[in-house]
Amino acid sequence: MTAPPHAATPAPAAARAPLAAATTVPTPRGPGPLGTPAAVSPAPRAATPTGRGAATPREHTRRYRPGHPLDLGALLEPLRRGPGDPACAIAPDGSWWRASRTPDGPGTLRLVVDPAAAELRATAWGPGAERLLDGLPDLLGAADRPEEFQPRIPLLAEAVRRNPGLRLGRSGAVLESLIPAILEQKVTCVEAYRGWRLLLRRFGEPAPGPAGSQAGRMRVPLAARHWAMVPSWEWHRAGVDAKRASTAVRAARLGGRLDGLAALPAEEAARLLCTVPGIGPWTAAETLQRSHGAPDQVSVGDYHLPAMVGWALAGDRHADDETMLRLLQPWAGQRHRVCRLLAGIPGARPPRRGPRLSPREFRDM
Repeated sequence: MTAPPHAATPAPAAARAPLAAATTVPTPRGPGPLGTPAAVSPAPRAATPTGRGAATPREHTRRYRPGHPLDLGALLEPLRRGPGDPACAIAPDGSWWRASRTPDGPGTLRLVVDPAAAELRATAWGPGAERLLDGLPDLLGAADRPEEFQPRIPLLAEAVRRNPGLRLGRSGAVLESLIPAILEQKVTCVEAYRGWRLLLRRFGEPAPGPAGSQAGRMRVPLAARHWAMVPSWEWHRAGVDAKRASTAVRAARLGGRLDGLAALPAEEAARLLCTVPGIGPWTAAETLQRSHGAPDQVSVGDYHLPAMVGWALAGDRHADDETMLRLLQPWAGQRHRVCRLLAGIPGARPPRRGPRLSPREFRDM
């Protein structure tokens, strides 16, 4: 599928150079007196607290009429790293909250659907509020083209009929999509979500927003320079092994070069991401599915995906990556969309027979 027009905007030449050509990542020195990092400091907390007595930040609002069916949960759930994600949450009233770091600074976004008015109400706070509101159409899949998808088989035609609001949103936030994907490499979701949660609660800024709101329990993901300064022992405390930690730090050291990938087509962005040691096709695909809303980025190397695709399309519970890609070939250009549709079909996953992966615990080693 052709990338959305805004995704094909030419990026600066520096963004197209191999990303791995960045400077060498230094190894943080050990802790100083009383366990305080000697060479690394945590990311600064927000200048204005959101608790009692804090000034209420200015509120920015927008109303958005998508002009097509909108399933807010299906759009935003891929951005939420587990039910305890400090950066993306569902409030008791059903509204979605997302804390993000923009070029203008941190911001918090609240989204709620008004069925009676057939519109979505968006509220944002913080220096990045207007930027988040401007990005609302992309986030909600306005650039996606699901009408170009040809189901070809009854199974997928029924999945499309059952999920008219399924669209692929584009966050534009490459780093915020990449770091969690790195944490999820070759571990269970429980381990990865726990690491993300602990790191954000330890180093993330409190999300801007009114006192007493959901924002008070949220954190803004770190800037690239602050991810690069997280010391090795803090990664270890969060349950992140040295290999994933070094990959995350190495990626963070690229800074603005990662941001430049948002302006590239997904295929080129994937190629450049894979030039960074420790980042392969799976991590690149998981990142670009979220940052670019890429309909063809398949998570090759996933533990569960080949079996699901093989079972749903061919009754083969033992399918490997090669078999999966062969089965998906008729939908070239839309293969990730097919995977999303299959994941929502009851019975698409093969019955469990073997033991489940168990979370590993090595933080006390």
